[in-house]
Amino acid sequence: MDRAPHPRPTRLRRSFARLTSAFAAIALGATGLVALGGTAAGAAANLAQNPGFESGLSGWTCSAGSGATVASPVHGGSAALKATPAGTDNARCAQTVAVKPNSSYTLSAWVQGSYVYLGASGTGTTDVSAWTPSAPGWQQLSTGFTTGANTTSVTVYTHGWYGQPAYYADDISLAGPGGDPGDPVPGAPSGLRTGGATSSSIDLSWSPVTGATGYNVYRDGSKVQSVGGASATVTGLAASTSYQFQVTATNAAGESPRSSAVTGTTTAGGGGGGGAVPKHVVTGYWQNFNNGAAVQKLREVQDQYDIIAVAFADATGSPGAVDFTLDPAVGYGSEQQFKDDIKAKQAAGKSVVISIGGQNGTVSINDSASANNFANSVYALMREYGFNGVDIDLENGLNATYMTQALRALSAKAGSGLVITMTPQTIDMQSTSGAYFQTALNIKDILTVVNMQYYNSGSMLGCDGKVYSQGSVDFLTALACIQLEGGLSPSQVGLGLPASTRGAGSGYVSPAIVNNALDCLARGTNCGSFKPARTYPGLRGAMTWSTNWDATAGNAWSNAVGPKVHGLP
Repeated sequence: MDRAPHPRPTRLRRSFARLTSAFAAIALGATGLVALGGTAAGAAANLAQNPGFESGLSGWTCSAGSGATVASPVHGGSAALKATPAGTDNARCAQTVAVKPNSSYTLSAWVQGSYVYLGASGTGTTDVSAWTPSAPGWQQLSTGFTTGANTTSVTVYTHGWYGQPAYYADDISLAGPGGDPGDPVPGAPSGLRTGGATSSSIDLSWSPVTGATGYNVYRDGSKVQSVGGASATVTGLAASTSYQFQVTATNAAGESPRSSAVTGTTTAGGGGGGGAVPKHVVTGYWQNFNNGAAVQKLREVQDQYDIIAVAFADATGSPGAVDFTLDPAVGYGSEQQFKDDIKAKQAAGKSVVISIGGQNGTVSINDSASANNFANSVYALMREYGFNGVDIDLENGLNATYMTQALRALSAKAGSGLVITMTPQTIDMQSTSGAYFQTALNIKDILTVVNMQYYNSGSMLGCDGKVYSQGSVDFLTALACIQLEGGLSPSQVGLGLPASTRGAGSGYVSPAIVNNALDCLARGTNCGSFKPARTYPGLRGAMTWSTNWDATAGNAWSNAVGPKVHGLP
């Protein structure tokens, strides 16, 4: 679909010709996949244990019992890995390898099958992956990374994709300087037990393991979290649902066997309040168009994002009604693939919402008829694509009375699991009498989060009556204070910033400043000249425009801000 250019790059939308290259070529180019004919590492030592699976699965851990060794097909030796995705499990097989800080490594593997992935996590810099959409015969995948200054181990892995057949992997190689494995692999944790539960989270704790430097948490067979201590809170769960949990202990030498399993059950939903999202979330906009940022499929969006806003729905000929058309520029072969990616993100505990408006959006809801059209059309999109809810990003004004009516009508259709996010400009949240602010207060019982745009703004008043200029920690904290003291719950306030200098015309700040603002508001530390009279530990988190601009910059924003948000009290 055509999208007219606009001088403000935060919502730049241009028309692009339909992609004419084959889907496989798109996928290879978008992910940086490299198919090599020779040995990538030359004569360097292979640090992977049991790389050809000649000793069964020794050294490897496969999710949900998905892995096995087979005698055929093999790339080399007498065995290979066969791993089979099932349900919400993508058949991830991994091992932790000791490495040296500030060192370069090449990771490669031979694979067969559809949608086979090879990657490395915990690098301390940028986690990497490569994949192929189709390998009917043995195909080599390769990628590389440099470890961080304090990195002593990384996790290498393969996995398939949801709903796809089994894949095969063999002769996996991690080439580079070996690290000191130090202590032996720790033993399995004991004493795993559940604690407090909400409609969307369950607390876990277990006995510390001697020699462990961290722990992995598994939910229904799939790894969902890594923590440093002997406790964790698993979030993003459905209300009134039972889950099975296990944990493993890790150190530089590897990962222990899994603990005995325990079952925990979430409480019933609370009749509104913004859907079942984690206590602290990172929201990112995903561009359904190509404006020069990295083109992504939803499956490629960084795992740090908890809420993904698909940008954007489009106005139709009926006042208030919206529709959505997948832009061919993003490279999907079919709408079903897009829908499958939404399901996969949701299976990983994420929420995917459809965003309404944007800089050039012209959706108007000015009477009861258009309010009903809005509610009916958004609910239809939720049912068709599986969206968890809606994002209101109308930058050309709104009517508080009828937008409230529209969102309450939508809530009545969708139920308490509906996720509603709002993304006003700074001018829209200067006073509780403003239409945007009033709408947020009107729907406070069903509102998830307001991620105000702290960019493309200029100077604004803070809650202390002083003028603050964008680009500073004070601008973020003093303006957030208006919302926090104006009637919104801390859990309904997030900080919206561009992911890079190219993501907005002005107002970009480094992730370090975003993190300082989060600390100031939640803990009362790292403030600038403005310090709030009290802290807001329940602050929801942060948002960025966009996941695509973030990916263009190597995911620097989400790699820095994501852990800060998820580590808030």
